[in-house]
Amino acid sequence: MGRLIVLVNSMLLLLFGSDIFLVGANRPPAPVNVSVMHLRADSATVSWEVPEGDIIIGFSISQQRQDGHMQRFIREVNTTSRSCVLWDLEEETDYIIQVQSIGLYGESQASKKVHFRTLKKTDRFSSNSSNQDDPTVQGLDKSRHLQTGEMIIIVVVLVMWAAVIALFCRQYDIIKDNDSSNNKEKVKPLSERSTPEHHSGGLLRSKFHPSVPSINIIEV
Repeated sequence: MGRLIVLVNSMLLLLFGSDIFLVGANRPPAPVNVSVMHLRADSATVSWEVPEGDIIIGFSISQQRQDGHMQRFIREVNTTSRSCVLWDLEEETDYIIQVQSIGLYGESQASKKVHFRTLKKTDRFSSNSSNQDDPTVQGLDKSRHLQTGEMIIIVVVLVMWAAVIALFCRQYDIIKDNDSSNNKEKVKPLSERSTPEHHSGGLLRSKFHPSVPSINIIEV
């Protein structure tokens, strides 16, 4: 009975050991040529390379201050990106980073440690010329262009609407003036309504005047 238990344990250890060996063998290699560029007072861009022939589905970055007071992990999957922007850094501070590749069977070993130091805030603007190739800077430039284009479209639409409203008001005033002129021609004032005159220039009067009695003359 004891031999049977030992045999079962040996088989289980062999089985799990082979699985661990296969998983470890299928893990991707560690990233190489890790570098830091586009340094600023509060951000930096990390880039790396991955050996060909391995399926990489993401990356993991460990960021730590050199004094060890703060540590941050960045993990992203379903991406083929080979760079990442580190935000919220402190000026004139030393940092240490390591990058790992994420494959189908787990993560690779960590890359070599890379040290870098952030700039002063006064030095941030002097490095703008070297940040033109930064994908983050390019994205910000594109967003600024989009915002400018949207503002131009909005202004053009508002001007067109203002022109349409002004034209409508002008046409309305013209129609209103024409209607008032037609009404004046149809309705004459009472002062223009006078008693009809005789052809000789006098006013027509009634032939019979009740105040003057009629006299009949009879010849004998």
